[in-house]
Amino acid sequence: MVLGSGLGGLADELEDAVAISYKDIPFFPVSTVFGHKGRLVAGNLEGKRVLCMQGRFHYYEGYGMAQVVFPIQVMHAMGIRQLLVTNAAGGVNTAFQPGDLMLITDHIKLIADSPMRGPNHEELGERFFDMTHAYDKKLCALAREEAKRLSIPLQEGVYMFFAGPSYETPAEIRSARILGADAIGMSTVPEAIAASHMRMQVLGISCITNMAAGILDQPLNHTEVMETSDRVKEAFTSLVRNVTRLWPV
Repeated sequence: MVLGSGLGGLADELEDAVAISYKDIPFFPVSTVFGHKGRLVAGNLEGKRVLCMQGRFHYYEGYGMAQVVFPIQVMHAMGIRQLLVTNAAGGVNTAFQPGDLMLITDHIKLIADSPMRGPNHEELGERFFDMTHAYDKKLCALAREEAKRLSIPLQEGVYMFFAGPSYETPAEIRSARILGADAIGMSTVPEAIAASHMRMQVLGISCITNMAAGILDQPLNHTEVMETSDRVKEAFTSLVRNVTRLWPV
């Protein structure tokens, strides 16, 4: 699991947990963003053995794309073949509102390097790999079913990656909407690309923490992101827990 902004508290709920600070892991970057504890936590959740990134790495922190996805490759080397990624995102779809959860069905990335740029490691995956089903259909169906059972509203849509750290301009948001984006953010897509390269199954869920630039007449700030994440974390945690309980192994 990769737990995004304001959502890392789930890692504190693992049973029989062992936590290691990123700074104590060779070659790991270190989280610099408020709300990211910067720990790798292993333990039991709903009867399943899980490994959680309590905070992730972002391209805008100055790390190269290869560094951003290095933890995903480490997970794969440990035998992990399924990945749940979460994030805080800005809503582009005007039918959304802050506090909504969105199931990621696809993504758009038009900027920044690919995390797979450079020499290919054949032991991980092919040089040229398919991204048609980057977000696993069966896992998406499981999330839909559990959200419905729990009466948790779950939007669906396309997540578009922006490099950050500045928030997007209204013009960029208009272009994102034309391209088919429903939400935008500064993470997740690099991890999903690396996971697809290694043929891992991926489930992605966004928390819509704010409406993107130009939709509402108000400035954007990280405080709003954290406040909205905190407000919906109970529903988000419940959904993740129940999906984990039924997660196919």
